[in-house]
Amino acid sequence: MNKAMDADALKAFAQQVFDAQPFSRYIGARLTGAAPGYAELSLVVSDNLKQQHGFVHGGVISYLADNAITFAGGLAMGGNALTSEFKINYLKPGRGHELVARARARSTGRRQAVCQCEVFSIVEGEEILCALAQGTIVAAAD
Repeated sequence: MNKAMDADALKAFAQQVFDAQPFSRYIGARLTGAAPGYAELSLVVSDNLKQQHGFVHGGVISYLADNAITFAGGLAMGGNALTSEFKINYLKPGRGHELVARARARSTGRRQAVCQCEVFSIVEGEEILCALAQGTIVAAAD
């Protein structure tokens, strides 16, 4: 990908990368937003994504945050990327009918980007912040 790519080409590149992820397809995640240094993922909540208390499993929330920050960092750096490290704080249980993760690159260099993500539960049309994550994203070797 070229950093000077127009918005439509950038979205097409991001969607192509997302579509190549078998796990994302398996759980039904969608790439719903892409811009330089920004990504949004969403996921309809189904029973098989829940834990024993009826909340969305923390691993599902963690996946959304991790993948969103990786996309945000990769789009900020202009190419494919990998997560070097990340942490997550669970604030409230994931519930409702959908989860949305929005990530932004906060500091970008040639080889790495530090990104932050907010994960929201959509409950009766209201967004409820359920997790915050931060991570370091590195450019993937071609």
